[in-house]
Amino acid sequence: MVKVFPADVLGPEYLRAVHAPLPQIPLVPTGGVTAKIAREFILAGAAMVCAGGWLVDKQAVANKHYEVLTERARQLVDAVSKAREEMASEL
Repeated sequence: MVKVFPADVLGPEYLRAVHAPLPQIPLVPTGGVTAKIAREFILAGAAMVCAGGWLVDKQAVANKHYEVLTERARQLVDAVSKAREEMASEL
């Protein structure tokens, strides 16, 4: 797998442009990935996405509001799952 960083700066269109001629290389966007943009990266050809800072919110951890992390993880999994379902239905 090849890390594509910083994903939020490069964007899904960049990933799509790289993936098009090199579909055999699994691309993994990281850096600024949120549930909102994860769908777009998956649809652009990402093998998976990596989320760090957005997923593990420092303020929520400091305040022991772990439910924020759980909810963000759920949102991320839902976004990726829906994107994969969308891709499967197009086949």
